[in-house]
Amino acid sequence: MRLMIAIVLMGASGMAKAVDHQIWDRLLDRHVTWARDGHASVVNYEGFRKDRGKLDDYLNQLSSVDDSDYEAWSDHRQLAFLINAYNAFTVELILRHYPDIDSIRDIGGFFSGPWDKDFFRLLGERRTLDELEHDMIRVWFEEPRIHFAVNCASVGCPALRPEAFTGDGLERQLEESTKRFLGDRQRNHVEADEGAVHLSPIFKWYDEDFQDGNVRGYLAARATVLADTEKQKQLLREGDFNISYTEYDWELNVRDNLR
Repeated sequence: MRLMIAIVLMGASGMAKAVDHQIWDRLLDRHVTWARDGHASVVNYEGFRKDRGKLDDYLNQLSSVDDSDYEAWSDHRQLAFLINAYNAFTVELILRHYPDIDSIRDIGGFFSGPWDKDFFRLLGERRTLDELEHDMIRVWFEEPRIHFAVNCASVGCPALRPEAFTGDGLERQLEESTKRFLGDRQRNHVEADEGAVHLSPIFKWYDEDFQDGNVRGYLAARATVLADTEKQKQLLREGDFNISYTEYDWELNVRDNLR
């Protein structure tokens, strides 16, 4: 009997550590709401401040995961973990300065900004948000839809979902987030008569992630979401159009700033 117990305990100790994303899920459900017909979301940072203890518990769980834990997970579970980490640590960064800021870009000094502050630990090392996004998520996963999932606490960013990403739900969540963002006519719209497509600057900043720089091909494949008429869809599919970029709104994604 003792031998069997010992074997069970050894097996349990060798299992990959679990992260309770339900903590983050409940916080998001409580403090994030859809806005503008589901194309954007509003974050209640004051509510997050009141739940700071629960957020700290979740962040501590994220930081406790080591490389061996992470490597034992499926690709979908790994990516969901990293997206949740980016979004949760971004909320934490805002809370460290809220309500004395109007934008995430107010954080930092002349030589450093919010994205190069190494204020958290992940997978055994001190990390910055830039490192998490550009050196980990974008390098480890060839998945353009992450640009519609990670949230930089700004109105111009893709919406912060009012739910945590999960390994099992990742495909559905990424696809839905993409459709919500591309379907937002304030950020992306087609002018067929002008032969022009107006896009969020995200497509300029990360153009190499969309079909290896073939942004026009990516847009053609998403014509049914980007376009409202057959003429617009035809323009996207033919690829003969001019691209311009809409203004990126860096105001905090709070209700008073949503238009």
